[in-house]
Amino acid sequence: MTDPATGQPTAGRPAVHPTTAGMEPAARMIVGLALLLPALIALVWSYLLPSLATLRRSFQDGNPTREPESVGTDNYRQLFEEGLAGPVGFALLLALLPLLFALVAAPLLAVVADRAGPLARRVTRALLALPLAGYAPVALLVCWRAERLEPGSLADQPRGTLIWLVAAISFGLVVAVATTLFLSALRGRASAPATVAALATVGAVVGLGVIAVVLQSFTAPWLLTNGGPARSTTTPMLDVVNQGFRTFRFGLGSAWSVLLLVVLGLMGLLAVGLLVVSRARFEVLAKEKRSPTDGASRLISRVLLVPGLVLFVAFVGWVLWPWLYRGSDGSSIDTGVSLGTVLAYTWLPTFVAATLPVALAAAAGFGIGGLRPLGRWSELLLLPFAPWLFVGTGPLVLDGFLRAQEADRLSTFLGMVPPGWVSIPALVGFTLFFRGQRGSWRAGAGFGRSMVLPALPLLLLVVLATWLCHAQSLLWPLVVAVDPDTTPATVTVARYAVQQPEGVAALARELILPLPIFFAFLVAFVLLQISYLDRLAFRVGAKDHE
Repeated sequence: MTDPATGQPTAGRPAVHPTTAGMEPAARMIVGLALLLPALIALVWSYLLPSLATLRRSFQDGNPTREPESVGTDNYRQLFEEGLAGPVGFALLLALLPLLFALVAAPLLAVVADRAGPLARRVTRALLALPLAGYAPVALLVCWRAERLEPGSLADQPRGTLIWLVAAISFGLVVAVATTLFLSALRGRASAPATVAALATVGAVVGLGVIAVVLQSFTAPWLLTNGGPARSTTTPMLDVVNQGFRTFRFGLGSAWSVLLLVVLGLMGLLAVGLLVVSRARFEVLAKEKRSPTDGASRLISRVLLVPGLVLFVAFVGWVLWPWLYRGSDGSSIDTGVSLGTVLAYTWLPTFVAATLPVALAAAAGFGIGGLRPLGRWSELLLLPFAPWLFVGTGPLVLDGFLRAQEADRLSTFLGMVPPGWVSIPALVGFTLFFRGQRGSWRAGAGFGRSMVLPALPLLLLVVLATWLCHAQSLLWPLVVAVDPDTTPATVTVARYAVQQPEGVAALARELILPLPIFFAFLVAFVLLQISYLDRLAFRVGAKDHE
C-alpha cells in the first residue's frame, strides 16, 4: 500500500479511499459545481457581457451624449491608419527591463537564497515585503517628479525618461513578486527535472503577466507625459482613455479595447493551459526539509546573497525615499476635503472590491481543486475564466463607465467599487492550492486541518494584496469620481499634480498610503512571508490518482 498524499509505503495500513474523506463522487460533483456557479455568474456579469458590449460598440460611432450609429469597420480602419505599432511598441519597450528583473534577477536571487539555508531564505523573504507594502505608484511618480526630476526634463526627453522611471519604480515590486514565486518552486524539491519544470512554468506565467500588465499601463504615461510629444509615449491603454474621455469617440476607444482583449485573452488561455497541462499545484509543507546543498555551496551562496540583498534594499530604499522622506514637505495643498473623507473613499470601497471577489474566487477554487467535480479533468473548468486572467479594469473601462452612469452611481460609494465581482487570478491560485492540499484530505486528515486552516493565511494574503492594489489604482476612480468631495486619494493627488504642482508631493505623502497604513501592510507581509509563504511549495507533474 502507498499513501496517496506522499506516495510512500503505509506500513500495511489500507489507503483511505477519497470518498471516505468527505462525500461520494456524485455529491462532490454537485457541491463543486454549486460552489463554482456564483463565480460563473460574476464572470458573465463582470467580464463576458462588458466584453460583448465593447465589441458591439467598436462597430459604432457614439458617446454618452448621443445615440450610437453603425459605422461598420471604420473604427478599426482608422486605428490601423493612425498606427498601432507606436503605442504597442512603446508598451513593449516599457516591458523590457521589468522582464529582465522578473526572469533574470528574480530567479538568480531565489536560487542563491534557497541554497544559502533556511535562515537566509527567511531573511530574503522578509526584505521582499518592503516593496510589496510600499506599492504606491501615484505617490512615487508625483514625489519623484517633484524631488528628483528637473522642470522640463520630461518634455525634453520624455520617452527615455519615462522608460527609465517606470523601470526604477517597478523594480522592487517585480523582483519581490517573481522571487516569491520562484522560491516556492524551489521549496522541498525532490529532483532536478521536477525543479526545472516548476521554475520554467513559473517563469512562463510571470513573463506573460509582466507583458500583460505593461500593455495595460496607464498611470505613468498619463501622469507624466500624457502620451506626448507627438504620441511618442502613448500606450494602448492611454489611447483607450484619451479616445473615450477626451475626444468622446467611444467607438474608437472600444476598438482599441477589443484588440487589447484579444491579445490578453490569448495570453490568459496560454497561461492557464500551461498550468493545466503541467498539473501545477501548491502544497503546504509540514516541516523544513533538509537541503541537499553541501557546506561549501551553502557558504558560497551566503557570500553571494549578502551583497545582492544589500543592493536590493538600497535600490528599493532609494526609489521609496522621495515618498518616505518628510523633511522637505513644506506646506501642503488645502483640498477643502477632510483627511478622513479622502481616506474613507480610498480604502472602504476598495475593501469591498477585495473581499467579495476574492471570497467568490476561494469558493470556486475549492469547488474545482478541492472537490474536483470532473475528476482529473476538473481544471478544464478554469478555461471559461482564462481569457480574462490578465484583464484589468482598463480594457473594459468604457463599458464600466457607461454602466455606472446609467445606474446613477458616479461619485457614489458603490460607484467607487472597482468592477469585477470575481478575482480570476485569485480563482486560479486557489484552485492550484486546493488541488495540492487534496492529497492530505484523501489520506484521511480532517477537512479543517487539511483544507480550511492552511487556506486562511492565503486568503488573508490575497485580500490584503488585492485591497492595496485597488486602493492605489488611478484609472477607475479617475473616470467615476466627478465630485471633489468624494474623490479618493490617488485622483486628488493626480489632479493637483497636473493643475498645481507646487505642494503636491506633501499632499501625496499625506493622503496616499499614510505611514501607519504602510507599516501595517509591511508587518502583515513580513509575517506572511516568513511564517506561511516560506512553507508554500509550487509543484508540477502527476501526484495522485483521480
